[in-house]
Amino acid sequence: MTYPTIYPTGATLYNPEACFNGYTVYEAKELGVMIIDMNGREVQFFKGLHGFPPKMLPGGHLIGQTGERSTKFSTQDKFDLVQVDWDGAVRWRFDRYEYIDDPGETPRWMARQHHDFQREGSPVGYYAPGQAPLVEGGKTMILGHKDVKKPAITNRLLLDDTVYEIDWEGNLLWEWVLSDHFDALDLREDSKNTLFRNPNVRPARGGIADWAHTNSMSLLGPNRFFDAGDERFHPDNIIICCRDLNTTLIISKATGKVVWKLGPYFDQTPELRALGWIIGQHHAHMIPRGLPGEGHILIFDNGGWAGYGSPNPASPTGEKYATRDYSRVLEIDPVSLNIVWQLTPKEMGRVFPVDYSRFYSPFVSSAQRLPNGNTLVTAGATGAVMEVTAKHELVWEYIAPYWGNIVPINQVYRAYRVPYEWIPQIETPKETPVAAVDVRDFRMPGAAPRGADRIIEVEGCNPFFGGSGVCVVTDADDAVK
Repeated sequence: MTYPTIYPTGATLYNPEACFNGYTVYEAKELGVMIIDMNGREVQFFKGLHGFPPKMLPGGHLIGQTGERSTKFSTQDKFDLVQVDWDGAVRWRFDRYEYIDDPGETPRWMARQHHDFQREGSPVGYYAPGQAPLVEGGKTMILGHKDVKKPAITNRLLLDDTVYEIDWEGNLLWEWVLSDHFDALDLREDSKNTLFRNPNVRPARGGIADWAHTNSMSLLGPNRFFDAGDERFHPDNIIICCRDLNTTLIISKATGKVVWKLGPYFDQTPELRALGWIIGQHHAHMIPRGLPGEGHILIFDNGGWAGYGSPNPASPTGEKYATRDYSRVLEIDPVSLNIVWQLTPKEMGRVFPVDYSRFYSPFVSSAQRLPNGNTLVTAGATGAVMEVTAKHELVWEYIAPYWGNIVPINQVYRAYRVPYEWIPQIETPKETPVAAVDVRDFRMPGAAPRGADRIIEVEGCNPFFGGSGVCVVTDADDAVK
């Protein structure tokens, strides 16, 4: 499937009556953190601040990062987490997770944060009524990296994933290391063999193994399943999303044990087979209390390529052995594993199979449940952020207009919507509808409109499958030629 090389950017569709109106925050590729209104107007730009992801706090504060470790030594290791106010002044900083002394680099402390973090008060880092992140004080849960050796997994140095908690002063309160729970993943022998040989090797330090590539981390928060007595869903428990394992885990904060798991295989029970293979997923989290669908697990199921298994035609080595060329957003009941709601190419009106790849983001991406029941979907590989109703109507669409220099695409890692009142420093903007454009009639300025100067008909020919016999060509006034 090929895509147009020229297409509009900015807000391309907007129905104010159907949207949860507010501000949207995202990282403009490699440049800084951007905040836009519903018409795509750029209301604030934090130049040079990174967002992996950027998260707004009430009162116009923002949490992001100031820099990244050289890719010669690691991948996606952020220097720190910083909280800035609306004027860009740093109000809080954390970097003291590990002291790093890379050859030829200035030694420094680093947070080694990647992909996610949560400030106390908000289990998932986006707006939910009554669950606002703390602006002053409170603990922060961070998804981080640690280098470890685990010969039972691979003979390569592991770029391992950790979850750790700090207080406001930066003291380490709690830590969990993924590789310590390797047996809880229940990998089959063919998967273990492939993982040992091909553990998602990165070029840093001669081949460090980013074996799981965990890309999201949230707390469960208060939920009805725990209220009903299911201890697996304790509000303090943590859900993580391991992209390269096709696996989502819930970790007990109290014991460190894995208490719930989805993946890495989806062929073991009728419920899993009905769910279908989840591949390379991002942003798995429990919808917070106070939002429609609360308690369900929301996942951006990227498709693409991920997992470890037996060699097959799509994967001669068995690495990245599961593939699919379109994406899905899934809302899942965590007990029954039933799909409660989904957004796939089918719901978007796509034609199988050729048109399914038009909803396809094989990396990054996310989904946020909004208070009105809509879902904000970041199909980040294509720079698209969309608001979709429960009935699958597209009511807002924004295409990021910023391309990176290192990776020349307009990728958006993850976008969030916050209510207007979270940024009191500016007046509520004017909301101007943006009507959908019928691309069949859209032409560039100066191009001829649709409709040929001369129309001919081919008589006796089936327009779909071709006719039989001799075809006679006529012009518009039926003069035989």
